[in-house]
Amino acid sequence: MPPVHGRLTSRAPLAPLVWFKSGGAAEWLFEPKDEADLADFLAVLDPAVPVMALGLGSNMIVRDGGVRGVVIRLGKAFARVEPLDATTLRCGGGASGILVSSTARDRGVAGLEFLRSIPGTVGGFVRMNGGAYGRETCDILVDCDVVLRSGERVTLAAGDLEYSYRHSNLPDGAVVVSATFRGAPGEPAAIQAEMDRIAAARDASQPLRSKTGGSTFKNPDGHKAWALVDAAGCRGLRIGDAQVSEKHTNFLLNLGSATSAQIEALGEEVRRRVKATSDVELEWEIQRVGMFADDDDQRVGMFADDDDQPVGVVK
Repeated sequence: MPPVHGRLTSRAPLAPLVWFKSGGAAEWLFEPKDEADLADFLAVLDPAVPVMALGLGSNMIVRDGGVRGVVIRLGKAFARVEPLDATTLRCGGGASGILVSSTARDRGVAGLEFLRSIPGTVGGFVRMNGGAYGRETCDILVDCDVVLRSGERVTLAAGDLEYSYRHSNLPDGAVVVSATFRGAPGEPAAIQAEMDRIAAARDASQPLRSKTGGSTFKNPDGHKAWALVDAAGCRGLRIGDAQVSEKHTNFLLNLGSATSAQIEALGEEVRRRVKATSDVELEWEIQRVGMFADDDDQRVGMFADDDDQPVGVVK
C-alpha cells in the first residue's frame, strides 16, 4: 500500500460500519486525511486493486466473505457544509443528509428538506441519485468534485452524470469528495415544518430502530415495490434472523444474528415470489458488495499478512 497521512487499516471489519451489522472485512480500509491524501493514494495505488467508497452503510449488504481491495471512508474533514450564496451550498462528500438539510434550513434555503429522510452521505446521494418524498438529488445538484480511480481530480456537472432512477454513470472507483446543491429562497420556519412532516411520515411507516438496509427494491414503473411484496405474501417472511419487515414490506431486517447470505437470500426469495405472483421483476436498490463466504478462489492472498494492526498514521 502507498504511504498515507490518514488511517489505513488491514482486515478492517465492516459489519460495525453498515446498518445491517453483518458481513465480512475489508482487505484494506482507508480513511484519508483530506482530498490531497486521497488523490495521492489513488494515483500511486496499483490500478488492478479494486476501490469502493463507503458512506454511512445504510443501503448496503456487505457479503460475508469480505471486500477485496480498498474501501474508502470519508471522515470529518469531508463533512463540512458551507454556503456559497443565498440559495447554494457546498457540501462535503461525507456530510449527512441531516446536516445538509439543517444547514439549508438555517440559511433559508428550501428544496433540500427531503435529504432529512435519507440516512446517507452526500457522496452516496450523488452516486445513487438518492431521493424521497417526490425529490431526487438530480433536482438540486449543480456539480460535484470527484477523485477518479487514477487519482485525477475532476469537476462533473449534473448533466455529466446522466441521471436516471437511483442511478448515475459515475465511474467505478471514483469518490465524490464534495457537491454543490442549489435550492430556492424559503422561510426557516416553513422549511422546518416540512422537515418535521417528512420525519413524522418516515417514523410512522418505516422500521427506523431496526438493523436494516433501507429501501430494498426499486419501484418498478407503475408499481410500488412494497405493494408487490405484500401481494406476494412476503410480509414477515423469514430466513433465519433475516425478515421482511411487517411495518414496511420493502425493508429487510436483521433481527439479531442474520448473516449477509441470509439477508440476500431472503431478498432473492422475495423477488422470486413477486415474479411468480405479479410477473414483475424487482430490481435491487440496496448495493450488494464483496464476496460470498465460500468464494475461496477470490480470497486467496486477501488476508495473507497476519498483522491486522493499522498500518497508517493519523496526523
